[in-house]
Amino acid sequence: MSTASPTGTQITLRRGEVDAQIAQVGASLRSLRIGGVDLVPPYPLDLPTPACSGVVLVPWPNRVRDGRWDDDGTARALAITEPKLNNASHGLLRFTSYEVSQTDTEAVLRATIVPQTGYPYLVETAVTYTLASDGIQVAHALTNHSDTPAPVALGTHPFVTIGDVDPHDLTLRIPAKTAFETDERMLPTGTRPADTALRDGVRLGDVSLDTGFTDLTRDPDGRVRHSLTAPDGRRVTLWQGEGFDYVQVYTTPAYPGQSLAVAIEPMTAPADALNSGLGIRRLAPEETWTLHWGITFS
Repeated sequence: MSTASPTGTQITLRRGEVDAQIAQVGASLRSLRIGGVDLVPPYPLDLPTPACSGVVLVPWPNRVRDGRWDDDGTARALAITEPKLNNASHGLLRFTSYEVSQTDTEAVLRATIVPQTGYPYLVETAVTYTLASDGIQVAHALTNHSDTPAPVALGTHPFVTIGDVDPHDLTLRIPAKTAFETDERMLPTGTRPADTALRDGVRLGDVSLDTGFTDLTRDPDGRVRHSLTAPDGRRVTLWQGEGFDYVQVYTTPAYPGQSLAVAIEPMTAPADALNSGLGIRRLAPEETWTLHWGITFS
């Protein structure tokens, strides 16, 4: 381990030709490389996490309108963490330094959500990153230590790439049937059919996205698979397991060191879910919820 503020301790994992780096702040996946090819675009150690790269979003992903929500009849008001749009954004652990334990090939990061403004629940969280021969597997565990059921949702914000290819020439595939429409504050106003071209595959340089999707097509093993494919056929796949019924896809030309970057963000709930109730799970006292996703390269 080496320490590098402002993202805390850097956890390095290595298994054969696979190596990854996890940042302590936000428990974020900040790099993944196989055979020297970047699958998660790295960024300089002296920078804060750009564009929420790799961060765990809990107990809600995305935004809460005006930071206000109805908690089973009780009005709650969260701190506004996106002042530009007057929203509470990306949960309560984005800037938290997690407790870390690790082996050569696996890291476990733990942090507890304590009762606070707008969220009076005690929820223990753990993130386990495990290297595989073809990528990385990630497990999340949420345990409610409150006396009453705790409303929770979870997302994560990984960027993916094939680092030796111009990202504009990668083919993006998202197997979704429904997209969310949003207003000027990036809050959902309704849904529409997703562009069928995304299911077939579109050139990354030809799209601009900051869009949530649902009605995801699962393979026989229960996983949803999104992918980026290089012109030579190499493919990075981000899969999301049961419970992850939503995904946010975000493209940007402003990621450090990248002419174009794309985040594919598995989520258990869409934007403003604390108000809509979509995807929110109420964990019973001492109940644990476990979720899985990962990245592979072939």
